[in-house]
Amino acid sequence: MNVYSDISSIKGVGPKTADNLRKCGIFNVMDLLLYFPRDYESISSCGNLKEGKSSNKVIINCKTLRVERDVKTKTGKTITTIVFHDGNNTLKGKWFNQPYIKNNFRINNTYTLMGKIEEFRGEIFIVNPALLKNHQVNEKREEKIIPKYPLKSGLTNNLLSKLINSVLGDVDIIENLPEHIINKYRLCTLDKAIRVIHNPVNLAELDESVKRLKFQELFTYSLKILMLKNYFNENRQGITFSISKELKILKEKLPYDLTKAQNRVVREILLDEKKSCPMNRLVQGDVGSGKTIVALICIFNVIKNGYQAVMMAPTEILAVQHYVEAIKLFEDFNVNIELLCGSTTQKNKQEIKEKLREGKVDLIIGTHALIEDDVEFQNLGMVVTDEQHRFGVMQRSKLTNKGLNVDTLVMTATPIPRTLSLYLYGDLNVSVIDELPPGRQKIETQYIKQDFKYKAYNFALDEMKKGRQVYIVCPLVEENEELKLSSVENLYKELNEKYFKGISMEILHGKMSPKVKEKIMNDFKQGEIKVIVSTTVIEVGINVPNATLMIIENAERFGLAQLHQLRGRVGRGKHKSYCILISDIKNDIIRKRMEIMKSSNDGFFIAEQDLKIRGAGEIFGFKQHGENNLILADVVQDIHLLKLANMEAKRLIESKDEKDINIKNDIYDKIGKTTRYICFN
Repeated sequence: MNVYSDISSIKGVGPKTADNLRKCGIFNVMDLLLYFPRDYESISSCGNLKEGKSSNKVIINCKTLRVERDVKTKTGKTITTIVFHDGNNTLKGKWFNQPYIKNNFRINNTYTLMGKIEEFRGEIFIVNPALLKNHQVNEKREEKIIPKYPLKSGLTNNLLSKLINSVLGDVDIIENLPEHIINKYRLCTLDKAIRVIHNPVNLAELDESVKRLKFQELFTYSLKILMLKNYFNENRQGITFSISKELKILKEKLPYDLTKAQNRVVREILLDEKKSCPMNRLVQGDVGSGKTIVALICIFNVIKNGYQAVMMAPTEILAVQHYVEAIKLFEDFNVNIELLCGSTTQKNKQEIKEKLREGKVDLIIGTHALIEDDVEFQNLGMVVTDEQHRFGVMQRSKLTNKGLNVDTLVMTATPIPRTLSLYLYGDLNVSVIDELPPGRQKIETQYIKQDFKYKAYNFALDEMKKGRQVYIVCPLVEENEELKLSSVENLYKELNEKYFKGISMEILHGKMSPKVKEKIMNDFKQGEIKVIVSTTVIEVGINVPNATLMIIENAERFGLAQLHQLRGRVGRGKHKSYCILISDIKNDIIRKRMEIMKSSNDGFFIAEQDLKIRGAGEIFGFKQHGENNLILADVVQDIHLLKLANMEAKRLIESKDEKDINIKNDIYDKIGKTTRYICFN
């Protein structure tokens, strides 16, 4: 069977199933093989209830003793209870909203149940157990690992397992990693890894297969990144900019001195501008470190060389903020600046685009509106993307491709651990602004338990009496019963009724339209709204000097770097600012994380600590933004594998050995056929 055969070619896949599979991104046989389980369930055959109490799930034989009367809960659920005996102990089977289940059982008959064993107040329960027919528990205890696939669009676990096993019976999976790498790191074969991840016999084999597939992803990811860097450095003739004499005048007119870190990064960017190959640089700077002024200084040099520049921001408010700063900075230097956003009137859009095509605009600042097809430049020289992780790769490249081999600068205030950025951004030169301008407020941070949250809201009232404004952040838009987390709607209602009666307050979350979000944030900036109850959409937002308090509910649910980003929304004015973390402190790890936030305002230090403590986590939002297209590996959690894979990729690319060159050429050819990092072929 060809791995590129359409999914409909598999036996048992009709038009409806094929359509459901395609909705999940499964278009061909390879996609199906790479549709890995999201989790696994360990099920043990159990001859005695006491053996099963610490297990995940058990399969057990038991006799029906009696059927109890159904009970209705206050929320309207029906609980059906049947009492069983396994030969040694009594247990109760409990089913929710399945009153018909009683029809499957007869008193004194023996049945095989599968479910999780729980103990409560001296009684043993098996909750929502499945009734297994034609299955007897062996005396010898056996363990089975069941893969659990991501399910949507009408797909079931059984269907996916059936289709995958059918394909595995007909396909040959050819090895495609260099043999010396497999031997050096004792990796299992690709064939074994693919088969085991879908049908693990034991946890040791599963770990072995996952390690192999993660290594392969990260090795290929590293190759692509390094190939891209080589291509930029060796094969592209960029624009060579000279250093404008007016730069010195511009810097002298600044109302403040740049920090040493800002001056260093400006020099690094200007040196890139002087080179003949196109610049491809990332600027990392903590919240408030002054990245925008650095970018504008370097944009100024490009403009004074007779070229146009563009700066793209993720929100209209941020774009306007940059526009106002640029107008103020360049007012004495004859620089034509325009703003292009979604809210720009159609008439103004057409006028701006016409001037842009004619070269009458030197710098254009805007949002996604900049990547529209009819936005054309006469001679684009530099592209700057702010908060680059908010944009997809395709969006950024679409903007860059509006010019010929232009210089590219991407900026982020999201602190990325130094140990990680070297591997994550192998295709970029990285500059770090690791110093805050003098006078920048240190934000006093405290954490409190959920039981004492009223103290935080009373403090918020005190701040508002002084004329200040408040951000309140929680992780969910809607209430989650299972996790018992605060939701925006519920919290807004509670605050409105309990603490902030008569105070102007608004909700903000990602499900709102951009227009509504922009209006709320603008009203907040103008002081018409005193409190914003929000999800993390305010993580990248506006500069509101009058906002002095950030309260974060369920703070334990956020990564430390994300908490730091959120905290950076305050402390932007002359007033003392605060951050209060409301947290369910269940263990020492959570307490340690809260203590780090309390003791440090250094985003890079915090990101490093987050990496050490949690391993995986929402340090950079890799998975949610789909930046790296990885299926299994997590560049944070698997940084040890990433280092090894990156080292091997670098060695292969730099090798002059004829055998390595042949392997490299073969891999390059295969990588070019797919953006998925598991398989080359």
